This record gives sequence, C-alpha cells and structure tokens, in this order.
Amino acid sequence: MGRETTQLRGAALLMFTALIWGGAFVAQSVGMDYLGPFAFNGVRNLIGAAALLPVIAFASRLRKSPPEGETVSVRDQRKRLFRWGVVCGLLLASASLLQQSGMQTASAGKAGFLTALYIVIVPVLGMFMGRRPGVKVWIGVALALVGAYLLSVKGGEGIATGDLLVIGSAVLFSVHILVIGSVPSDVDGIKLSCIQFFVAAIISFALAFIFETFTLGDVFSAWVPLLYTGVVSSGIGYTLQILGQRTVNPTVASLILSLESVFAVLAGWVLLNQPLTSREIVGCVLVLLAVVLAQLPEAKRPSENRK
Repeated sequence: MGRETTQLRGAALLMFTALIWGGAFVAQSVGMDYLGPFAFNGVRNLIGAAALLPVIAFASRLRKSPPEGETVSVRDQRKRLFRWGVVCGLLLASASLLQQSGMQTASAGKAGFLTALYIVIVPVLGMFMGRRPGVKVWIGVALALVGAYLLSVKGGEGIATGDLLVIGSAVLFSVHILVIGSVPSDVDGIKLSCIQFFVAAIISFALAFIFETFTLGDVFSAWVPLLYTGVVSSGIGYTLQILGQRTVNPTVASLILSLESVFAVLAGWVLLNQPLTSREIVGCVLVLLAVVLAQLPEAKRPSENRK
C-alpha cells in the first residue's frame, strides 16, 4: 500500500506539472502584449535560472559527500556539465524563440497542441539514432499530421506562419529531448537545467537588443506572466517533474505530462476567451490521440523476449 501511495503522489505531482505548463501558454500569450518574443524569453529564462539556484543550494547541502566509486575529477565534471548545458541551452533558446514568435498569431490552446507534437516527433527522429519506431508510432504520426492540418490550415489559405513556427519549435524541442536523453547519468540534472536557462537567456537578450526595442518599464508591465513562466513554469515545474518521475513509470509519466496541451486549451478558453472551432477541436482530439498512442509500449516480439 505504501508503494501505491507513493506512485499516486508522483502521478499527482506530474498532473500538477502538466497544469502549470498548460497555463504557461496563456502567460506567454499575455506577455506578448508588452514584450517581443526575444525580450520575453530573455527575461523568462533568466528568472528560471535564478529560481533554480536555491534548489541547487538545497540539494548540495543534502549531498555533501561525493558518490562512492566516483572516478571523474570535479574539474572534468564541471567541464562536462558546462558543455552539455551550452548545447541544451542553444536548443532550448532556438525552440522557445520559435514557439514564442509563433504565439504572436497562434492562440494559446492551438500552440499547446501543436507543441505537443514533439511527443510523436521524438521517436521518429530516434530512427537516426538506430531506434526503430513501432507501428503505433507511425499511426500516431499519421493522426498528428491530420490533426495539425485541421488546427493550422483554414480553407485554401494554407498553413499560417505562426502555426508553422510553433510546429518548427516542436521539432527543435524533440531534438532537445533526445539530447537530454544522451546526457551522462552523473551530470546533475538541476544544474544542467540552470545552465541551459542562462545560455538561453543570453542568446535571447542578444537577439532582443538587435531586433527589438523595449524598456525596463515594459518588463515591469509584464511582471505577472514573466514570474509565472520563469518561477512557476520553469523553476517549480521542472522540480516537480523530477520528483514525480522518480516513482512513476516513464510511459505513464509521459501520458500525464502530455495533458499540458489539454490544459492549454482550457486555460486559453477560460482566461483569454479563445474558443476553438469544431474543426480545431477535432484537430486537438486527433493530436491528443496521437500523443497517447505514441507513448503506449509496443508488444515485444518473441525473439526480443528471449534476449
């Protein structure tokens, strides 16, 4: 019973994380009323990095002695952490900037579902790493493409530019996930996240100073969405994800987290009065089915069971 309670608590943490991340799409949409996509992401990532600093300090107090059998020097560990942090930061910056730019025209709910395509794209990209997607994944890809078409293409107008940018961000988020999955297990996950937030902030600010005009007053005007996306979505959300996934099966965890797209639609509908058309609702349902299908485990072949 104790194990079931622990798993239930982990699932609850992941559900809360999905709710937080779904609401972040509304905050991102509101933030665009005051700041451009580059400036918004710069401040957001800087706040996210700062929010993780006390978490890192607390974790360091709990883990004062190095793990037993550790052979890598502290200096080598820091170099490895920095290298992976820079790579992840570059990908995170590119993906989030495309997403934020797309949300200048795409609604919060639509952006949430189009971003959720990364869960289908990841196993497809995994083919280039020698991982063969199963039949369920390919069915999910087909459903996702139809759903994305219904969400993004209206009549004979073609796909909207904002929607295309959000889909592009889903591809980059997929690459980011695959890179994160390749990070050595001895690299501290929270420190890695903090570094990637700092790198993403630097890149975003550099582009903001070149292509956008904003003042400190604009930043203060957007303080609510900035604090939500920086502290709640990035800092708290990331920490809750780590805690939740410790006790929940990875497949179940992915399914729960994919509900952020549903929460994004509900939040946009309730808070921003952004209802979806019947065509877009069908598209959302197809994308959600694709997301769920892509996360279901494939039945092992008899030859695999003997290995």
